[in-house]
Amino acid sequence: MSGTSPAGLVDRIRCHLVGLKMPRALEVLDHVLRRLECGEIGAPEALEALLGEELTLREGRRLRAALKMGRLLTLKTLTGFDFSFQPSLDRNRVLALAQLDFIDRHEVVHFIGQSGTGKSHLAAALGVEAVRAGHSVYFSPLADIIDSLAKADREGRLRERIRFLCRASLLIIDEIGYLTVGAPAGNLFFQLVNARYEKGAMILTSNRGFAEWGEVFGDPVVATALLDRLLHHAVVVHIEGASYRLRQHADLVPEAMRPKTISNPVADPPRRRGRPPKSRAGTPS
Repeated sequence: MSGTSPAGLVDRIRCHLVGLKMPRALEVLDHVLRRLECGEIGAPEALEALLGEELTLREGRRLRAALKMGRLLTLKTLTGFDFSFQPSLDRNRVLALAQLDFIDRHEVVHFIGQSGTGKSHLAAALGVEAVRAGHSVYFSPLADIIDSLAKADREGRLRERIRFLCRASLLIIDEIGYLTVGAPAGNLFFQLVNARYEKGAMILTSNRGFAEWGEVFGDPVVATALLDRLLHHAVVVHIEGASYRLRQHADLVPEAMRPKTISNPVADPPRRRGRPPKSRAGTPS
């Protein structure tokens, strides 16, 4: 080693970085060495700079891959949310959720509010925070969840599909209530909820109060079974306000079509009547 020239030593460092697959460290090596030669930093700081740059690159790659796997394709953040537009929303409560303790406790977070009030933004933003913290996340509208479960049921792969949807530490289901799904679909959804109950955290967004879920899922009995599990360990965030997307054109929306306040968002679920409908892989209970 004593006979190696400085230039030769640098070449060997480059080869080591290539062998270790550290492209970002290789890219900034010359800059770090110039700072070292000028006395701006010492050897420990130079080493930290190389490793820090490489770690930042790898973390960025991990984050992008995890966001893609979780279907969080549009990056939403809490800093990008306009809390001033929704004064009914408790900012501190949302920021407390961003600490992600609810994931470790396997709780369900409900965002309830009319269209455009920021439910999906907040759900996705919490999903991004979870990915950054190293949790696995899967985001999907309810309609896509139902379609995938129904397809798997037809093909005899329902249990396999439910196992897949149970792998993520946090499952985010968006847009509950925008479309009625009917009792058979509601029964499939129940089986997913039942499989994750007290085993995995969820975030749900809905424009309908819980008392209306019987209509959404086509059967008050199925709705009761769902809410029995989804409200047991739950945090309910009710957002009262106008649509952010329509803030500049609210006067163009006819009065009869303007969103109305959701009444009794945490009302008691519909009373159980009879037995839930049977299905191939299980029934709500």
